[in-house]
Formats: sequence, structure tokens, C-alpha cells
Amino acid sequence: MDEVLISGGTLVDGSGAAPRVADVLLRDGRVAHIGEGASAGHVIDASGLVVAPGFVDLHSHADFTLTGQPDAEACVRQGVTTLVTGNCGLSTFPAPAFGVDLGFFADSVEAARPAVNVAPLVGHGALRAAVLGQEQRQATPEELAEMRRLLAVAAGQGAFGLTTGLIYAPGSFADTAEIEALATEAASHGLLYATHMRDEGDRLIEAVGEAIGVARASGVRLQISHLKAMGPANHGKVAAALEMLESAVAGGLDVACDVYPYTASSTTLTSRLPGWALDGGTPALLERLADPEARERILEDLRPAVGRTFLPEGVIIASLGPGRFADRVGDSIASVAKDLGVEPAEAVLEVLAAHEASVSIVNHAMAEDDVDLVLRHPSSAVASDGWVLRAPGEGHPHPRSFGTFARVLGHYTRERGLLDLAESVRKMTSLPASRLAMTERGTLAPGRVADVVVFDPERVEDLATYADPWHYAAGVRDVFVAGRAVLLGGEITGARPGRVLRGRAA
Repeated sequence: MDEVLISGGTLVDGSGAAPRVADVLLRDGRVAHIGEGASAGHVIDASGLVVAPGFVDLHSHADFTLTGQPDAEACVRQGVTTLVTGNCGLSTFPAPAFGVDLGFFADSVEAARPAVNVAPLVGHGALRAAVLGQEQRQATPEELAEMRRLLAVAAGQGAFGLTTGLIYAPGSFADTAEIEALATEAASHGLLYATHMRDEGDRLIEAVGEAIGVARASGVRLQISHLKAMGPANHGKVAAALEMLESAVAGGLDVACDVYPYTASSTTLTSRLPGWALDGGTPALLERLADPEARERILEDLRPAVGRTFLPEGVIIASLGPGRFADRVGDSIASVAKDLGVEPAEAVLEVLAAHEASVSIVNHAMAEDDVDLVLRHPSSAVASDGWVLRAPGEGHPHPRSFGTFARVLGHYTRERGLLDLAESVRKMTSLPASRLAMTERGTLAPGRVADVVVFDPERVEDLATYADPWHYAAGVRDVFVAGRAVLLGGEITGARPGRVLRGRAA
């Protein structure tokens, strides 16, 4: 279908403008016309449905799953047409020792023929691992220069931004000066800087201050990833965090944030441990867990968080490999601790030691009022933080991989009225696209790339739950990527026209 007329739908163009009835003509991968008077050989009746730009998922980890699940059905059935990868400091490149750079990554993705587009970011954790390995120490001037060089290479190859994950080793080993230096390099290439901050609990405000300070020192455009407050003692702090963002913007900085519409996060169980325990990577951690003295020291550092930012009854095992606790997927750390007859902190170490320290969790520790506040804020984009692209599968993943965008449109927009439809769509389209300086996506207008979603505003909803996550969203009928239908009439077509997009520095 080189030419398609989507007829009679309610156009929500992504700009935030009021919805209006209009025909949309797609031709040769572009939006050719909007309004009346167009005709085409293939006409799709969208009466009673919404026609919008394809959604841009600003925070995804699909770079680790897309080549194995290129149909990306979990995304397509939510209307997502572009995945932004390399977040939280975690990217598959650069790894110069293995000949892996952004070009290699792009070739691998495009060889898999994905159904959706990919916009790559480069992770600070990957930069640091490439130069310093997994050591907890300050980078030398020569090592910092090499990280900057690798970042510049990635920018030249088309990276859209730099990311940090300052709670994940080895990124957590970096001091603020290192981040400022890399952010300065990123700014020189016009890149976005997106950060999973150093703390999202007791020291949330200090972490926001560090992120804004980096933006001020470097001149980089700042994106605070999945803004939230973890643990009951910290609920409500997002209000002060948002005020800090607003003050920074008023002072001339380019600062925004993103959010997923859930009160649970999902991460690795090792992220709960003190940073020193991860010095040297997984082999060193496993040695420490086997050493009684080191293990007791880890326990001493972990215990103060229990019941504050680490809620054992809310920490659910999402996935782990074969081993002693393989049958506890879906159970809480509190439940495991009770069965073992040990304290929750000890149960954490038992599970990690039995599974090569490779354990993912769903972590229930946020407040609904905080999620509402961040989601309503004009600067917040909707993003999934997901990586599971196909159902069913193994483990007990967070439902956000399957339901983020549909949940905002259904639960938060139609059912609760927290946002109106035009604003919801803006937060999924033009806002995230603008953060990446994408000029051809994010709104529907003549000449723009024909990434388009058609959905039923009365039926769109998330069906994945915490208890039963393996369900695709409902209510999205048609999805076009560069004018080609990947979902039509609610059925996957088999077309996979996605590609790796390149930033403006390329």
C-alpha cells in the first residue's frame, strides 16, 4: 500500500491542538495531505476512531531484546512506532575490544528487520566499562579523554544522546566531575543528556540538584528519567523536584522529565546493594557473598533501607535463572525471607548468591498521588522503561512493557480525566520527539514521516496486570511505520519496515 487514505477519523495531531475530524493521506512513506478532497486506491474508514502520530517511547531498554523479538508486538499493539534505546547508562555499545560501536549495533538491528524504529542513545556505563572496566575508582585524565572520544564517535555515528544510570555499576562509580565532562562533550554535539539519577529515595532532592548542576555546568539539554519517589518516607517529594525543574527552566536551562504510569518500578536486585559490593563486577560480588566478613558488611549497609526505600513485601522476583529459588518467580522477598526463617536483607543475599547475582525485580514503592502529579506536569513525556516485546514468555515481568501507552489513554485519560486526549497524545508524540530534536516525527502534518496510529478512544486499555502481566493492550486497530501497515484491522501484518534512526550530529 504505497498510498492509503485514512478517512473520517478524529485527528489528534500530536501538537496539543484540539481534536478535529480530518482525512489523512499517506503516500510513499509520508503524510501527503490532511483535510478534505483527497482520494487513494486504498481507503481505511476511521470513523469514530482517533488518528494520531505513532508514539515515541522515550525510555526503553529494547536494545537488549529487539533483535530476538523484531516484531515488537507488545509495542505495536500500544501504537508505539519508535523505541529510544540505551537508557539508564546501559547500551550495547561501545565495546571496542569486541569491535562493537553504534554502526555495528545499527547493522544488527536492521538485519533483524524490526517492525518499529530505533533511536539509539549511548550509555555512560558502557563508556566507562569500555575504558575502566568494572573498577570503583576515579577516571584518570587520559581515561576521561578516551570516554569523551568514544562518545564523540557515537555522536558522529548517529546517537541522539548520552545517558547515565547512577545507581548501576559501573556508572555509579563516577563522580559528578566525570559526568559534567561527558555532558559537556554531549552538549558540543547537540545531544540530549538523560539520567537515571543517583538516588530516587531519601536523597531524591540532592540527586535532582546534581542533575541540574550538570546541565548548568555543561550547557547540555537535560532529561530526568522516570521521575519518582521511592518509599513511604519520600512520598510527596516529587512536588519539590518538579519545582526545581521549573526553576531551572526559568533560569534558562533546557530541562524536562518522563514518567511511566505505575506505582512499581522494575530493576535488578543488585541495584539495592551498596556500591562498594559491586566493585569488580559480578565475579567480585559473588566472592564477597561467599566471604562471611564481606557478606556481613553488605548486610549492615543494606539493613537501613529495609522498610524505608526497600519494602520486602513489595519487592517481587520477576526473573532469574536456574537454581535454588527458580520456583519463587512472582513471590516477594518478604515471602522468601519468611520461608527461610531469615531477615529480608539476608534473603536478598541468599537469592543473589544462588543465581549468579542475576535477578530482576518488580519493586512496589511509589505513591499514586506522585505518579499523578508527574504525569500531569507539562514537561513530562510518557515512557515505558520496558524491554519485553512479545507475549507470552518466561518470568513475571512488569506490566509496563505491555500497557504503558494504553494505560495513559484508557485509565488516566478516559476513565479518570487526569489528562485530556490531546495532551495525552502530545506527551507520547511531539514532546518526546522534540527532546531528541526529531523534526520528521511526533506530529501529523504534510511532509512528515507517516508513522501513524489509529485507535478507539472508548476501548483502548491496558490488560496486563502485576498479577498477570502477559497480555497485550487492546483498542489500537491500525499502526503504520513509514506508511506501511504493521497492524491493520487489529491483526499483525508481518511487515517490518522499522529502521535505526540517526541523530543530527551524524
